[in-house]
Amino acid sequence: MTFLLAFLITFIACIVLVPALTALGKFFCLFAIVQECEAHVFLLFGRVVGVIDEPGLHLLAFKIGPHALLIRLFGAVRRVDLRLDQEYLRSEPVNSEEGTPMGIGVWYEMRVGNPADYLFRNTDPRGSLRANVRNATVRCLSNMPLQSLLEDRHKMSRRVREEVSPKSEAWGHHLGSVYIRKVHFRDDQMIHQIEQKVVNRLRQVTSAIRQQGANQVAIIKSGAERTAAAEFAHAAAVRPYLVGKAIQEIAKDKEILDTVFEILETEKMLDGDVDLTLVPRDSLFARFLAAGAIPEPPVSAAQ
Repeated sequence: MTFLLAFLITFIACIVLVPALTALGKFFCLFAIVQECEAHVFLLFGRVVGVIDEPGLHLLAFKIGPHALLIRLFGAVRRVDLRLDQEYLRSEPVNSEEGTPMGIGVWYEMRVGNPADYLFRNTDPRGSLRANVRNATVRCLSNMPLQSLLEDRHKMSRRVREEVSPKSEAWGHHLGSVYIRKVHFRDDQMIHQIEQKVVNRLRQVTSAIRQQGANQVAIIKSGAERTAAAEFAHAAAVRPYLVGKAIQEIAKDKEILDTVFEILETEKMLDGDVDLTLVPRDSLFARFLAAGAIPEPPVSAAQ
């Protein structure tokens, strides 16, 4: 029975008394629980009496002192977010050294470095930092050569960051990376003119490449024709010698020579546009041809 009674009293104490004591401790600022990337600023009678930015459980009597009990009654506790934040400013207007209207896109990171200065040095620290980055961009990057605006983005980013950092530190902000992400032309007519120039230049380059290719083809073709003509001339000059040499070799055997000339004569006859009359071997006309005399037709008596 005693065990059950003790268990019941302990259970009620854990359910009721512990939350009640925790609530009283928070109300009188006996302790504070600080989360990651968070800071607590404690105010008493309009003055900052303590800043805690380390995560964990903190006993304010040891951090601030006995007057921490009066903070809830005569002061306040401000929570400040310390997480890294970023922002992008689009198309900030600047003019190049040549007078070309350009647009600059600026991306930058920031976080709260001093929570007390962030709360009380400036009523709108984020807006002031944004305006400061915008003004530094226009002031530092105006009147730069157009080629530098289009190429030296790392150098421009460093110049803007060096200009903005001192003022942002005074307002409790810690400026991180600053990077020029985009540089573009703001005048639509100028953009159209640049596009036309690029198209015309591409056409000129294409025409030049095509003409150069045609010239190279003509040179190769003329060289090939010259080489072929020289080879044909050489072949025409060598052909009589080779034919004569071959006939000389054939002439050593009279039977072969006669056969060759007979074949050549037959080929000439077949290639020529003449009429051939075939006579049977045992006919009368063939006998006259063999005898070498062809009788003339008889003359009539009337003649």
